[in-house]
Order: sequence, then structure tokens, then C-alpha cells
Amino acid sequence: MSRNDKAQGQIDAGPMDLADDDILKAMQGISGYIDITPNDFKEIYNLAYTLAVDRLAHSIKARDVMTHDVVFVWADTSLNETADIMARKNVSGLPVLDANHELLGVISDKDFLTRLGGAGIRSFMHFLAQRLAGKVPVIADLSTERARDIMTAPAVTVTETTTVSEITRLFEERNINRVPVLDQSRRLAGIVTRADIVRTRGRR
Repeated sequence: MSRNDKAQGQIDAGPMDLADDDILKAMQGISGYIDITPNDFKEIYNLAYTLAVDRLAHSIKARDVMTHDVVFVWADTSLNETADIMARKNVSGLPVLDANHELLGVISDKDFLTRLGGAGIRSFMHFLAQRLAGKVPVIADLSTERARDIMTAPAVTVTETTTVSEITRLFEERNINRVPVLDQSRRLAGIVTRADIVRTRGRR
């Protein structure tokens, strides 16, 4: 299944609209008499912008920013094919589904590196350095293995109503770059990435 650009509802980069309440709260946050000068206005704007970002992060849901047409692989997809899909679609990770379209886990470039070089490998360059130094064994033959063999499971997931602020916290706490979004039936509805979160700051 191919991944298309977001359709209607995509959050475009651009100036952020500030609510009147954001401005009022910002002005209340400045002590003393306010003489409106360019510097004063800049200070008010910066405070209002921060408040607006916080407000949006707590009001925007996963369903508002997620990619609906998700690139995924089946549990029995070979690792050769999985790597090829990830390379062609330019993604560093994707969901793994079973025959009933239920989410089993997530497979990422980190899982490949762990399989090739062990749990201590932090990045591709770390793996390469260790390999060239003879500190990791000869690359394993992955041609007979399947996505289910190296995927991370269970996957960290969110629902369509999970807020952007909650997703951001998950990214930081779990050190992940994407999270599958499940619908009310616990089926895959979409996926949210760090890039999606960044785009929320440009919400109109």
C-alpha cells in the first residue's frame, strides 16, 4: 500500500493565528504599565505565540495530523522486501500487520541494525565502525528472515483522539520517531511522525 501526501486537512506551514485570549493572557503576564512600543509588542507576541502553541498542542488530535495512507508490511514479508520498501518509500520505519490487518509491531532501521550488530549498536555509522574494526561478526544472512522476526513488539500506539502534546511526550519518553494510530476497533487508522508534529506549529 503506497503512502500519499496528506489530502484535505493537512496542516500547512505558515503564520499562526493568535486567539484574543492568547493576547490577553500574554498582556496579563507582563507586569507594570504597558507602553505599546515595537519592543513591547514583540514581547507580547512572543508570549502569545507560546500560549497559542501550548493551546494547539492540547487541542489538536492525532486524527488531525496523521497520515491516513500508511506504508506497512505483513508479518511474513521478507526482510529483503521490507528493506526495499523502506528504501523506495524513504521511510525509516513502518507498521507490521497480520493477515487480519491487526497491528503486531513496528519495524525500523534500528531493528535491522540490532539484528546485524547487536543491541549495543546506536546507528549505522556505529555499526560500520564496529564492523570495520572487526568487533561485530560477519553480516548475518537476512534473506530467510521475515518482518516478524526482528520487529519491535508490542508497538507503542495512540488513538485518534490522543493529543499532539501527549504524542510529543511519548516520542521523548520512548525515544521513538513514529507512532501508529488505532481506531475504535483497534485497527490501524494512520501514523504520526515527528515531522507531523513539527508541522502543527505552522497550523493556520
